[in-house]
Amino acid sequence: MSPGPSAAPASQTLSRGIRILEVLAEARGPLSIDEIARRLELHRSVAYRLLRTLEDHGLVERDAAGRIELGARMAALAAGVAHDLQAEALPELTAVAGDLGMTCFLAVLDHDECVTLSSIEPRHAVNPVAQRPGTRHPITRGAPGKAILSLLPEASWPADVSGALAEEVTDAAARGYATSHDEVIPSLRAVAVPLVVRGRGPAAIAVVFVASTHSDAEIAARLSQSATAIRDALGG
Repeated sequence: MSPGPSAAPASQTLSRGIRILEVLAEARGPLSIDEIARRLELHRSVAYRLLRTLEDHGLVERDAAGRIELGARMAALAAGVAHDLQAEALPELTAVAGDLGMTCFLAVLDHDECVTLSSIEPRHAVNPVAQRPGTRHPITRGAPGKAILSLLPEASWPADVSGALAEEVTDAAARGYATSHDEVIPSLRAVAVPLVVRGRGPAAIAVVFVASTHSDAEIAARLSQSATAIRDALGG
């Protein structure tokens, strides 16, 4: 009997190419080939060949100094992910960013990680906080991660959820929103509300900021309005 799909060997080359894209998405700026090779523990020549292939497909590009960053083609591919959810969320993210003067973003669950799907910065902020689409971090850290965990049964939580985090998630589920400070990026705060859309996996909409005159509860109330609008637009 021939082996089933699960028994087929994984492609090491494809896996390495995907990891390069993940490393670039997580980076706060362009990386050199040497930096990429070091982070992936690859020989420089191997990293170079992989990057050339990704560059040929427009998935990465070089800046003026020859450093590597994600290419425009990645944005086109990302726009096709959960297209209807992003389409309905973007006007709401824009409205929240304008109303609160904070960067507002949509996050979704990807295995045990929280991934930013769409993000809008406030138009008139002097130094808005950047939250790039594709940014990911463990679901056990940050307000959107806790908001998403509040939607999941405990049996589905990662094994490393501590007692303190479990209590935070329980509290977040009871009040309808989660908060964080200094958990993902030093000095930054976040507030997130869970987003449940029929036919979609767990998600959250959140804002990230340094300081605000609004209370966490006020911010959460505004986010909840948009979460309801998004859910209603997609049929509940």
